[in-house]
Amino acid sequence: MGEKILKIKKEASKQLSEAKDLQMLQETFYKYLGRKAELNIILKELKKLPPEKKPIIGKMVNETKRYLLALYEERASLFKKQKEKGEKIDFSLPANIPPLASKHPLSLITEEIVSSFRRIGFSIEEGKEIDTEFYNFEALNIPLEHPSRDAFDTFYIDEKSIPPDGKYKYLLRSHTSPSQIHVLQNKELPARFIVPGRVYRPDNMDASHSFMFSQIEGFYVDRTVTFAHLKGTLLFFAKDIFGKEVSLRFRPHFFPFTEPSVEVDISCFLCKGEGCSVCKKTGFIEILGAGMIHPRVLQSCGINPEEWKGFAFGMGIDRIAMLKFGINDIRLFYENDLRFLENFL
Repeated sequence: MGEKILKIKKEASKQLSEAKDLQMLQETFYKYLGRKAELNIILKELKKLPPEKKPIIGKMVNETKRYLLALYEERASLFKKQKEKGEKIDFSLPANIPPLASKHPLSLITEEIVSSFRRIGFSIEEGKEIDTEFYNFEALNIPLEHPSRDAFDTFYIDEKSIPPDGKYKYLLRSHTSPSQIHVLQNKELPARFIVPGRVYRPDNMDASHSFMFSQIEGFYVDRTVTFAHLKGTLLFFAKDIFGKEVSLRFRPHFFPFTEPSVEVDISCFLCKGEGCSVCKKTGFIEILGAGMIHPRVLQSCGINPEEWKGFAFGMGIDRIAMLKFGINDIRLFYENDLRFLENFL
């Protein structure tokens, strides 16, 4: 269907550009943008598409309609000026049509995830990519002996660049969780936020690892938040992004900043849980980690854990994009290869 939309755009652009007068221009306009035009028929058929295809095809149709409308208005304006001034226009000259651009696949997935959580009351915050050990580790209940604090797992900045208090080093954040501390220290409660952004770890580049990748952090703090609220939130997200047929599986895990902690899997949306190469024959795919915010983390933010409760979750945007678009190499996101990016026009 995407190829059909591109074909319609090419044909309509050519006929609009070659129209000899205003009447021919208007006839072409109604042919491609009228109520019974093919583009509007495609929009009506969106409900028949798989859930993951609907936003992509719908966006392509709307962008094509906006492009053709702008081209029509530009040509109509030229005809009107010609009529008013009696000037002649050389329609044999090539049209000045700018190349069609597209959003990066990581941007597309980030916007889709953000939109999903916005619909259930989450606000958006942008965190700091350069932070201190306090926010990246200590405030999140990550002890000094934890292996993630080693220089082999974190990008520390030159030790000469030490904050004014002289206690904590600067670093490139290794996860988006430090944003949770910044927000809870400065926002009024209750607070419900998601924080998308880039994170950095000194991993060797391969098909599934990169030293820079994208995550999204989510958290909700209120007086009566329970684990049931976390499950309901994540179930809404999973069905909204991957389709109404998916189910969730929660497995006990350990994270220093949540207690209890869980790893969250979705039923494989490709094989419907029967087992395939993507889910490694298990029927489930791991997508995020979550849990109830640890009381020590709340205390680090100046919040009384006896009065306030909260949950938090974090997921890799790159991983979700790879699953949604069927991409098997994370390096493709960062190589700026036009042949790859043109697949998302």
